[in-house]
Amino acid sequence: MNSDEFKEVSHGKAAILGIQHLLAMYSGAVAVPLLIGTALNFNSIQMTYLVSIDIFMCGLATLLQLLRNRYFGIGLPVVLGCAIQAVEPLKMIGKQFSIGTMYGAIIVAGIFVFLIGGQFARIKKFFPPVVTGTLITVIGLTLVPIAVQNIGGGDATAKSFGNLQSLLLGAITIVVILLVQVWGKGFISSIAILIGLVVGTIAAALMGLVSTSPITEATWFHIPQPFYFGAPQFEWSSSLTMIIIALVSMVESTGVFFALGSVLDKQIKSDDLKRGYRAEGLAVILGGIFNTFPYTTFSQNVGLLQLSGIKTKRPIYWSAVILMIMGLLPKIGAVATIIPTPVLGGAMLVMFAMISVQGMRMLLKVDFSDERNILIVALAVGMGLGVSVYPGIFQFLPKTAQLFLGNGIVVASITSVLLNIIFKGKDGLVE
Repeated sequence: MNSDEFKEVSHGKAAILGIQHLLAMYSGAVAVPLLIGTALNFNSIQMTYLVSIDIFMCGLATLLQLLRNRYFGIGLPVVLGCAIQAVEPLKMIGKQFSIGTMYGAIIVAGIFVFLIGGQFARIKKFFPPVVTGTLITVIGLTLVPIAVQNIGGGDATAKSFGNLQSLLLGAITIVVILLVQVWGKGFISSIAILIGLVVGTIAAALMGLVSTSPITEATWFHIPQPFYFGAPQFEWSSSLTMIIIALVSMVESTGVFFALGSVLDKQIKSDDLKRGYRAEGLAVILGGIFNTFPYTTFSQNVGLLQLSGIKTKRPIYWSAVILMIMGLLPKIGAVATIIPTPVLGGAMLVMFAMISVQGMRMLLKVDFSDERNILIVALAVGMGLGVSVYPGIFQFLPKTAQLFLGNGIVVASITSVLLNIIFKGKDGLVE
């Protein structure tokens, strides 16, 4: 992005926009350490370290992508967070082997991603508009159920799921975002999501649904420590498992990179992809060294870029810096955790739906008088959504296949790319 575009937003406004981006990704970033730490029976001290340093590393990983140079960094306004698809494999490795083995496998996967980034970037030619538009649409649609689940309270198995208070909070948040977005002027309109989250949280507080205990219980200061939980250990099957997860994340990130390119009206080249993959590889390596997790590009923030209309990198720099400060100061980091789940769900629904609309806008440029394009989009969307709703459909396949095919975005990618090649051959590839 050029320097003039970077300077469009003042630092004060950029900081506020950065906080908005931070809140959009925060619950997803914190969920991974909470899930894994609980599964591995971490005590409160270990859990505090895990969450705090994970937040710090989200900021550092984001900086690696923003700081474009000849070796790594895609240089787009992108936010990185924990790869949710890594949760179950990491829990399995931690229980069957050791925590050290878990982090050794993460380091190996990061090295693998960094080394193959250049080769993997050659897949760009398999992503013409019909494939890219389909993939971006599926990214948004597969995230929508998560937003709806959060509006209902987060746990669909709970007896209280979908209670009137949760639905009301979700509705308040959505209505406030829409009102601000439509009738707000200038900068106020661009922070509609942030205003919605604040108003929704205030409404929840008035209902007695906001607890400040996470803030009072958090410590004041933490510092990153390499190998906090012990030296890494290396075991081949664990490393192979995490390499597969890394490949899944790379395919998913590819879709997000193209989505960003569409929002910014910027052509994503193979060289951009290579730098993007390498930055993710470095982030994963650092995650293993500092005993956190694999990091990947977060798709939810693409919708926020589209909604706010502010598409420079400056707000994301602020997000990265604030995340790192929050990771060092757990009491500050805990402030974001008091936002009720239904409020987050309401904001997510708007953002995720915007991603789908962006994909649909790309598909408008596709020639649908060609029935082959209709079939590519129809089957890829159907497969992607179907697997997202029922990932257990592949439960009888080998574990390795399940790791790949249990992700709707990956299934949509594979389906659309293969059908495009089968139907069109070399004519369907991008130069």
